[in-house]
Amino acid sequence: MRDKQSAWRSPWVIAWIGILVVFVLLSGYRIYLAVQTNPGLVDADYYQRGQDYERNRLKKMARDPGWLMKLEAPLKVDVGKPARFHFRVTDKHGAPVTPDAVTFYVYRPSDAKKDFSQPMRAVDSGEYEADVTFPLLGLWDILVSVQNGEDEYNHPHWVSASEN
Repeated sequence: MRDKQSAWRSPWVIAWIGILVVFVLLSGYRIYLAVQTNPGLVDADYYQRGQDYERNRLKKMARDPGWLMKLEAPLKVDVGKPARFHFRVTDKHGAPVTPDAVTFYVYRPSDAKKDFSQPMRAVDSGEYEADVTFPLLGLWDILVSVQNGEDEYNHPHWVSASEN
């Protein structure tokens, strides 16, 4: 009569157990990284900001002047080198608009500590430029904020910074 071999000697059982152990270890490592490297991108007062969101949004829509905003970004953005961004603001009929201030905000989705902003300089009526240097590789969210009195209008964009 033959001896029955243990299932633990089968290469299939060992392979499946190995895959399971690797999966659990990698999942644990990813959980550790998620907790330890939290970028803190959630506002501390998110509840208060959301309370009047719809009412404020409707007020803002009622005061919307219908401006047309366009951001012209460079085709390639290199890390550590200035990239020139051109921004144009016109009214409904295409006439240039001169707001009180135009600010170029840059957000790093993975790390709030790398966010920065700078004012855009006026180069002509309704036209603004900013030379921006991105310190790290990867995706960056851009928000051009146009301030006119108490009102603020935003134009979103994103770029990917790469190496030379």
